[in-house]
Amino acid sequence: MAKSGLYRSSRHNMIAGVMGGIAERFGWNVTLLRIIFVLVSIMSAAFPGILVYLVLWLLIPKQDLQLDAPAGYQHPVRTVQDEDSIRH
Repeated sequence: MAKSGLYRSSRHNMIAGVMGGIAERFGWNVTLLRIIFVLVSIMSAAFPGILVYLVLWLLIPKQDLQLDAPAGYQHPVRTVQDEDSIRH
């Protein structure tokens, strides 16, 4: 499963990030996928949907949080001391 690129999302998570991860993997709309999942779960008496979600939660690994800028934060915060040293 690690080679498939399927992970629980760190950005689009409401409960565990399962639907967010699936939507990110396949390029789908997260909100639409959640609505479809809830509707299908309600139409099937909700239990199978909850069971499927729990199984996916256990099987799909959590996505590692990655920074966009590998060198770290590019814009240092200016402090009051920095401002004073510039003026003098």
